[in-house]
Amino acid sequence: MKTQAAVLRATGAGRPYNASRPLNLETLTLAPPRHGELLVRIRTAGVCHSDLSVITGSRVRPLPMALGHEAAGVVAEIGPGVSDVAVGDHVVLAFVPSCGTCGYCEEGRPALCSAGGAANAAGDLLRGGGRLCDASGARIRHHLGVSGFAEYAVVDRSSAVVIDEDVPFDVAAVLGCAMLTGFGAVHNTAGVSAGDSVTVLGLGGVGQAAVLGAVSCGASPVVAVDPVAGKRELALALGATHACAPDEADGLLRSLTGGGSRWVFEAAGVPVVMEQAFALTRRGGTAVSVGLPPPDSRISLPALAFAGDAKTYAGSYMGSSVAQRDIPLMIGMWREGRLPVERLVSGVMPLDRINTAFEELAAGRAVRQLIHPGPGPEVTR
Repeated sequence: MKTQAAVLRATGAGRPYNASRPLNLETLTLAPPRHGELLVRIRTAGVCHSDLSVITGSRVRPLPMALGHEAAGVVAEIGPGVSDVAVGDHVVLAFVPSCGTCGYCEEGRPALCSAGGAANAAGDLLRGGGRLCDASGARIRHHLGVSGFAEYAVVDRSSAVVIDEDVPFDVAAVLGCAMLTGFGAVHNTAGVSAGDSVTVLGLGGVGQAAVLGAVSCGASPVVAVDPVAGKRELALALGATHACAPDEADGLLRSLTGGGSRWVFEAAGVPVVMEQAFALTRRGGTAVSVGLPPPDSRISLPALAFAGDAKTYAGSYMGSSVAQRDIPLMIGMWREGRLPVERLVSGVMPLDRINTAFEELAAGRAVRQLIHPGPGPEVTR
């Protein structure tokens, strides 16, 4: 079948992106789902820094690639071997497919699935190869097993979480990355308890999701840190008790806690922010790195702080989440009014404005923008 998708063919485009247009809308051929796969009609896709890092080249991926990894939609076709999903089911797509049999999957850590990680790095689907090609017949790579900036996508069954039909797609899509990553880091990686002090550095979609997670745990104080005043205001509206610019964080935490936070979450993916997160962590506390810096980045930390102050630096990928477990959990909390996910949405655009959306993200003006790919053609085989 034919589908329209946003394709990246080269990195390093200059800004503004709405002028340089690094992503091209192309009509691609999408092969039918194979064994263990689904065809999904994309209804909403989120614009994330993980996509932006591929555009800038800081995250090296094989090109050309159809971008987009945070999405929700409707199952349009089922491949052989899938018996627990029906055509018409609504699904959230998670960006790490899982094999279920590797050591990490058997440990209950599917976000670190060996086969899923290898497939994502290669731009393949979990069961091998790709399903997309352009008008010349050349292969187009998949982004993190989703390629959600498109009318349709073929995904592995393990990438799809079936949800109730009354959950709005604009809520559902944000659950697939921002909330899994930020909320998951608080609930799963850290296991924050009521009364714990929490600081979040970087208030994009993932950072704001961490704020929501901390508030839902009953953490106090919850300090939100970002150079953009509007993002600090949103964090306060979401329940953070305090907010400040980065250069004010040390003084504020000293006045509030006397010695830093029990938990500090870094959601910027910037080395200097990662170092600041550790500095703002109290004795015996833990800094958690959630952002994705360029692969060649390095940080410098005081070595004595590990044994001398019993401080810890932890990493969190996809919030240490189990998508099939945690997305229904978050939907339940959303229904209860404890996770107002819709408040993270800072804009909604059609697919043909995808480059404008990335310029807004790169400029720091957006929290979570959503792309509506449009109705797309009916599926005929």
